[in-house]
Amino acid sequence: MTLRLFSLLPLCVFAVAVAQTTSGPDTVPIDKGFGISTIPLWGAGSSQAGGKNSETATLTVFIPQPGHGVGTAVIIAPGGAYLRLATNLEGRQVADWFAARGVTAFVLKYRLGAENPYPIPLQDAQRTVRLVRSLSGIYKVSPDRIGIMGFSAGGHLAAMEATSFDDGEAGASDAVERVSSRPDFLILGYPWLNAMEPNEHGLITYCSVLHIASTTDCTELEKKYSPALHVTARTPSAFIYHTTDDATVPVQASVQFYSALVAAGVPAEMHLFRHGAHGSGLGRGDQALDAWPTLLESWMRGQGWLTPSPEAAAAPHAQPVK
Repeated sequence: MTLRLFSLLPLCVFAVAVAQTTSGPDTVPIDKGFGISTIPLWGAGSSQAGGKNSETATLTVFIPQPGHGVGTAVIIAPGGAYLRLATNLEGRQVADWFAARGVTAFVLKYRLGAENPYPIPLQDAQRTVRLVRSLSGIYKVSPDRIGIMGFSAGGHLAAMEATSFDDGEAGASDAVERVSSRPDFLILGYPWLNAMEPNEHGLITYCSVLHIASTTDCTELEKKYSPALHVTARTPSAFIYHTTDDATVPVQASVQFYSALVAAGVPAEMHLFRHGAHGSGLGRGDQALDAWPTLLESWMRGQGWLTPSPEAAAAPHAQPVK
């Protein structure tokens, strides 16, 4: 794999500057025993303070054992049909899995429900990538080794973020908004990629679950927020896991997204299991599905994400500046 080569020093210095000009991340104490802390996604210095209900959006950080970080970060978006968040099964458990492999994990609590319709969840996801990248120097991760992962509805959100990023707004008053929102890799677990698409098979859709839009509005949502329609050559490399008989989210949507990635020349790997219920997390003890995290680990090793970066090698451990 060929990584983008550029000087990391300016970005690391910039990350420290951001931490000093935004509220929250450098003031929340970390439990050194557990290696966990929670930081606000939208600080007081952010653009319009993040908008409606922005104070509810947070990132919970899980750092690796001191001395074992590899300099890679993964943002995890749990699922829950955009009504709730499966923060244990698809958040904490997954974050612990990554931390045990030296990856700093950030579990995203994004805004959801009818009171926070699209594009609000997407704005939170985009902000998260910018924020983690801006704090890369503090958490001792490389600014070009930041991935995003999502399950079910969180998978739809992660895929949308990975296909609708921008390079930042150079003149923004909020320093975080000057940073790119493009993730460096994408991981999807049984993603609800057709969330915005109407269907005739009684399957749930974003509009039917939230009861927030007319038929015309839902058609517009489908055009704007169906990830397969927005894949380009700049979409990051992806790993996708799904089960063939998923009765909640059809596997065909994942196949369609994978096909779009291949057509755009984006490196992609997809694993389909014959049988398995939706919402399996890391496998939940299923003899077959328990294998998919092992496949993910192999993919990450092959991509170089589990090889220690210079930043990781230079620091014994990572924690917020006090």
